[in-house]
Amino acid sequence: MVELFLRYEFLQNALYAGILIGFLAPLLGVFLVVRRLSLIADALSHIALAGIAASLFIGKTWPQLPVVGPYSMGMFFSVIGSLLIEKLRTAYTYYKEIAIPIILSGGIGLSVVFLSLANGFNNDLFQYLFGTVMAVSRQDVWTITVITGFVFIVIVLFFKELFFLSFDEDQAIVSGINRKLVHFIFIVMVALVIVVSMRIVGILLVSALMTLPVAAAMRFAKGFKQLFVYSIVFGELSVIVGLISAFYLDVVPGGMIVMVAVCILLLSLTVKTTIKRKKVDLYD
Repeated sequence: MVELFLRYEFLQNALYAGILIGFLAPLLGVFLVVRRLSLIADALSHIALAGIAASLFIGKTWPQLPVVGPYSMGMFFSVIGSLLIEKLRTAYTYYKEIAIPIILSGGIGLSVVFLSLANGFNNDLFQYLFGTVMAVSRQDVWTITVITGFVFIVIVLFFKELFFLSFDEDQAIVSGINRKLVHFIFIVMVALVIVVSMRIVGILLVSALMTLPVAAAMRFAKGFKQLFVYSIVFGELSVIVGLISAFYLDVVPGGMIVMVAVCILLLSLTVKTTIKRKKVDLYD
């Protein structure tokens, strides 16, 4: 079955891109979950949707204009949204979490407005919302590869700073860590990963790939580094099994990837509960 899946170039592109996304999303998702910022992924994904809707609207209304593609426009909006979140978190010092629903609401509002002006949904928008293996080109694979390399290098260089900020932000600031700079770099990386992931998983489902594998990994990991390893393993399983299953079942890949991630999470909950019960029985 896998050999048949790899026979076509567009499926190869989707698989390569999916493997990279299965690595990227949980990698950043660990920091998001630990810092209780999981909803940032939802906020930025809706801002990216607004950018895509804006590009589709401009292209339909003024076809003669050299419009930036939906993919690039979504990335631009997502990065701007990440900067606005950081600005709002600074403005609301004691209520930093309010920045997320503000951007989330703004993204939804902009999306609805642009979609209405563009006369609603079309097949292209559906692909961006839920992902498709047909839309992944060789250029997309190279783009995701470059972003993967960039994110990995930044994580390695700033791992200690991100670690301290995740568990004790006040102590990290006292230690001399530039919180604003590190968080700025991190949230921009999240924005980039969300946009490159939308080809496979879809904008509305990408946040699930950043949180569900991490949630499952937390049931087994005994340390921060183990949490990364398990999260990435579960993320890769979700993407690979989801992509192959979606191809043979002829369903949307984003939904299938998320359902596999949900099954892994449920299985982790069941296995961990069973292990605990057996330990209790030993002491009875």
